[in-house]
Amino acid sequence: MDKLDVRVVILAGGKGTRLKPLTVVFPKPLVPLGNRPVIEILLRRLSRFGLQDVTVCTGYLAELIMAVCGDGSQFGIRIEYLKETSPLGTAGPLGSLVSTAETFIVVNGDLLTTLDIGSMLRFHMEQQADATIGLHRRDVMIDFGVIESTPDGRFNGFSEKPTYHFEVSMGINIFNRGMLKYVKQGEHLDMPDLIMKVHQDGGKVACYREDCYWLDIGRMDDYALAQQQFEENETQFLG
Repeated sequence: MDKLDVRVVILAGGKGTRLKPLTVVFPKPLVPLGNRPVIEILLRRLSRFGLQDVTVCTGYLAELIMAVCGDGSQFGIRIEYLKETSPLGTAGPLGSLVSTAETFIVVNGDLLTTLDIGSMLRFHMEQQADATIGLHRRDVMIDFGVIESTPDGRFNGFSEKPTYHFEVSMGINIFNRGMLKYVKQGEHLDMPDLIMKVHQDGGKVACYREDCYWLDIGRMDDYALAQQQFEENETQFLG
């Protein structure tokens, strides 16, 4: 991995409003699991995969993130920082990157996962993709009886508390350097819009699937689950 020209970009600028009151005191990437903030768990995992060049995109309470993570040497990596003066979305910060790297792994800073990042990167290169999206299967159970009917009101069928299966974005994406042309400096842009621009312009967008643990720590119940899972599987999450 250390022979590849790869830079990791961690998106850590959001306010984490759904995690209030925790995020009144500190930004979401610093929410603790055990005795470690979430972003430290991610940084240590990246280091284990030999990914050493990291840009952390900050905004809300940026100084706290910089104070905790420093230059990255304590994790065996090198950290640079980009600070938003106004919210730029989940892809907009890429427009301010100053890097010659050929490949960028863009990761949300509030994830808990056992994803094999090296395997995803190899898949991206084998597919010769312009962009690769990390996918996770999500099962959604409906707690009601679901009725199937025609527009004119005729009954067609009945499903009692069905479970539907969806593939959702993990918040982990890989881009080739050429894809940065779609992101203008200082312009607000979200990740789904960037990926659609690549796709609509004829670029190859690949989808990577892996049977791994993944949790987006966006709500208080997710945070409680993350605390439990990390306590039970700390070594696995750290890589």
